[in-house]
Amino acid sequence: MRPINRIILHCSATKEGQPFTAKDIHEWHIQRGWKSIGYHYVILLDGTIQTGRLESEIGAHTTGQNSNSIGICYIGGLDAKGKPKDTRTIHQKKALTSLVSDLLKKYPGSTVHGHNEFANKACPCFNVKEEFNQ
Repeated sequence: MRPINRIILHCSATKEGQPFTAKDIHEWHIQRGWKSIGYHYVILLDGTIQTGRLESEIGAHTTGQNSNSIGICYIGGLDAKGKPKDTRTIHQKKALTSLVSDLLKKYPGSTVHGHNEFANKACPCFNVKEEFNQ
């Protein structure tokens, strides 16, 4: 297993309420020329957690950070007009909190980050440091 010291949170940059899945994201990433979905986990609108890449595989989600991180993406992140917004449903928030908690136990000493800490983006469209008290 590769060393993990960061958990990086993302949004799919899709409009609020659109029911995309890990399979959809996989297809988008294949169209971009990637080998597969770039995220390790995807959280659907109903809170279902779908697996993307295996944790043992290096992700393709944050330039310069992939070799030592786990990437989690929730479906949403844009309002009806396409502007950044925290669109997470209550189910997504619960699932994200649970998944991050499990990963922090599995990879002690890891820190939680938003994609926006490493790129000039709004993603994941909420304050990760505030929410995860880091």
